[in-house]
Amino acid sequence: MDLDPLLLSRLQFAFVVSFHAIFPVFTIGLASYIAVLHGLFYKTENPAWDRLALFWTKVFAVVFGMGVVSGIVMSFQFGTNWSNFSYATANFLGPVLSYEVVTAFFLEAAFLGVLLFGRNKVPEGVHLFAAIMVAIGTFISSFWILSANSWMQTPAGFEMIDGRFHIVSWTEAIFNPSFWYRFTHMGLASFLTGGFVVAGVSAWFLLRNRDVEANKKALSMCLWLLLILTPAQAVVGDFHGLNTLEHQPTKVAAMEGNWETSTNVPLLLFAIPDSESQSNLFEIGIPNLASIVLTHSAEGEVPGISAVPEDEQPPVAIVFWSFRIMVGLGFLMIGVALAGLFLRRKGRVFESPLFHKVLVGMIASPFVAVLAGWIVTEAGRAPWLVYGVMSHAEGLTPSLTGGMALFTLIGYVGVYSVVFLVGAYYLSRVVRNGMLEEPAEVEGEVERAKRPLSAAHTPFDDDMDDSIEGAKA
Repeated sequence: MDLDPLLLSRLQFAFVVSFHAIFPVFTIGLASYIAVLHGLFYKTENPAWDRLALFWTKVFAVVFGMGVVSGIVMSFQFGTNWSNFSYATANFLGPVLSYEVVTAFFLEAAFLGVLLFGRNKVPEGVHLFAAIMVAIGTFISSFWILSANSWMQTPAGFEMIDGRFHIVSWTEAIFNPSFWYRFTHMGLASFLTGGFVVAGVSAWFLLRNRDVEANKKALSMCLWLLLILTPAQAVVGDFHGLNTLEHQPTKVAAMEGNWETSTNVPLLLFAIPDSESQSNLFEIGIPNLASIVLTHSAEGEVPGISAVPEDEQPPVAIVFWSFRIMVGLGFLMIGVALAGLFLRRKGRVFESPLFHKVLVGMIASPFVAVLAGWIVTEAGRAPWLVYGVMSHAEGLTPSLTGGMALFTLIGYVGVYSVVFLVGAYYLSRVVRNGMLEEPAEVEGEVERAKRPLSAAHTPFDDDMDDSIEGAKA
């Protein structure tokens, strides 16, 4: 049996990217939340904020480590599986990915050490500054990564010379037509992911009556955040969709399951897209609504999938259903946020075990929504690596065989399974152990953290004193 290196390479990269994506989207939102907790503790000296900050920093450390481990190999695959693509796009992707390392990864790594190991060893103001720098670093990192990916979706600011992309305008290339929509959309997704995870874990603690004061504060904060951001994400998603309609109409056609360019297009709630017949075998829809949503007019024209040759069409069924999973979960999140507001007005937001169980069950929802959205973005771009300019087949490494691609795919699945299981084990231990619950211990830590740096005393000082006395002798 012949193994297709192109298909296997696409599966390999899709697996690695999908596995990796769930970690940054969580740590970006969580880093900002930790910085807020440190700010509240610094301002109020309430030990509850300190306990929350310590607990979520432990979670952040494990997830950040899993993200780093799972993300390193992606850059390797550019050379092993996609060497033609790497060679052609090196003038843009090389500098952009380097900027991500220099401006973001180094910043995160330096201040993450202070955040993780500087507790009670540096003044709380310095600890707060480190938390802020880590949060900023995560956003800088996402800026460069999304700029690179957005350029592949809507390439700009370049000219082709001898099969290579040469940048003629760095401003147009970095801030390409889809960048700000995608950056905003992903930023909100990160905050929503962090918000639902913190809300779910806080609800889990409240169901077990553990550290009630701190977890009430955490849950209340997250519910306000979700109430604002869930509808905001829907609005941003609409603008992103209109931008995609302008620059990638075939992707939008696949999202809508619309085969023929026409007006008065229904919004399909259910359909069975069939690429062979270039039609839907069965569909249930709301008349005219797709035209209204996409063009703001029932008479608006919506592009059809068949407007491009079959070999340039994306996998319609995958894009169609992934889009509906993402949107469906988005509406579910809005509903949960509104339910929280209703219970808050009734004075029962902390006293409803059913609602708390719903929040626990919602922990996985933002991760699934992000993966579904990522599939829509990447599968909807197919068969292009750089949209409209370079196809997957053109970017593949010429010497790559199907056996090589299969071997490495199996290896990645095996290694990542171990990484996930070990990470999940440690995360479960962190959550089960919970927060600091001894008031005397916490108050002592508050006093030590508030001391100026020159007055802070640590075990390292004792070692230094002994060394000095020995030198004098």
